Amino acid sequence: MSFPPVSEQLALLERGVVDFHVRAELEQRIEESRRRGKPLRVKAGFDPTRPDLHLGHTVLLQKMRQFQDLGHTAIFLIGDFTAMLGDPTGQNEARPRLSREDVDRSAETYLEQAFKVLDPQKVELRRNREWIDRLSADAMAELMAKYTVSRMLERKDFAARFAEGRGIHMHEFLYPLLQGYDSVALECDVELGGTDQLFNLLVGRDLMGRYGKLPQIVMTTPILEGTDARLENGQIVGKKMSKSADNYIGIQEPADVMFRKAMQIGDDIVFRFFELLSRRDNAEIAALKRDRAGGRNPMEIKALFALELVERFHGAGAAAHAAREFERVYSKDAVPDDVPVVEVAPTGAAELAWALKQANLVASTSDARRLIEQGGVEVDGERATDARRVLEVGQEVLVRVGSKNRRFARIRVSSARPEGERKPEG
Repeated sequence: MSFPPVSEQLALLERGVVDFHVRAELEQRIEESRRRGKPLRVKAGFDPTRPDLHLGHTVLLQKMRQFQDLGHTAIFLIGDFTAMLGDPTGQNEARPRLSREDVDRSAETYLEQAFKVLDPQKVELRRNREWIDRLSADAMAELMAKYTVSRMLERKDFAARFAEGRGIHMHEFLYPLLQGYDSVALECDVELGGTDQLFNLLVGRDLMGRYGKLPQIVMTTPILEGTDARLENGQIVGKKMSKSADNYIGIQEPADVMFRKAMQIGDDIVFRFFELLSRRDNAEIAALKRDRAGGRNPMEIKALFALELVERFHGAGAAAHAAREFERVYSKDAVPDDVPVVEVAPTGAAELAWALKQANLVASTSDARRLIEQGGVEVDGERATDARRVLEVGQEVLVRVGSKNRRFARIRVSSARPEGERKPEG
């Protein structure tokens, strides 16, 4: 089997990497793999505790895909045993324990989504229950004897909890040990993880040496910022991508929604997304940066990322349609064809701010009032100025909220319910 030159592989693989233990070792192993025609074994472990994924979760998957594209073996490890323990990383208290049934259900959904990024034909799929279930009491005691409590307390979260007198359960110490033992069992060359996993990954590197194995190389990928991140003094600032912050792009969202959200990324921030998630090579991304510096419209550059993103998860046809719809609605100030109709039934007067909240166009009535004051709400094509404007019973209005992130609804006011009458569920 032939592999690309070492320098070409390293240029791609180290793109976007934060922690690298140790780059020189990876270079040596890539050289050896080319000489012997043998792919590297590259592992990433996933505890299937989330029902759905967003782009932040796929940064690590994309790094795995890069190893796949270079000809190496990607080991997708489902932490079906460790997920039951609960990863203590970054936690102030022990995580709730999960059952095997909970983990198995989540794993099915997780894999279906992960294979939208990875090549399923080039994945070695493993579950750590395979070897952890077989560990005898003697073997578990031997594993625990290879690490010290003092070393565990070097972890910032454990150290903080210990200093503040908050409990640390014994099974939480087991988590990094068992994650590390995964690397011993699989004899990995490389383990990938997010920056928050660095301690656990280094435990695996350490344990491999203690078990007489060649220690793995550790590479971490960054935690991706949300679509609302901004550039300040040359630094990217903003909350990490998450549903709670409403700054995420879900990989199962409709194509039009995914395209629109991608176009909301900051003009300069989009290169962060290119570097971590795009399949374009370094030279292509560098050329786009030069184009941007030379005055190219940043919307054109963002559209390239949005197209690539939607095509990956929905196909070329859906990507092209999403691009046309975005151009039609956002560039020509048109109204989408599929605006939902929302019926609201007030107990009293149907004030505009209240109606916007009922239609799920805003998080709260106070948010609605603020948007109206800022000129961010239109009713039937006219800018709204009065948050207390009353919508009449039987009236239907077309509402648009926001400018960059436009949300539409046709709000229809039904007969008012008597005071105190319970609102129907749903």
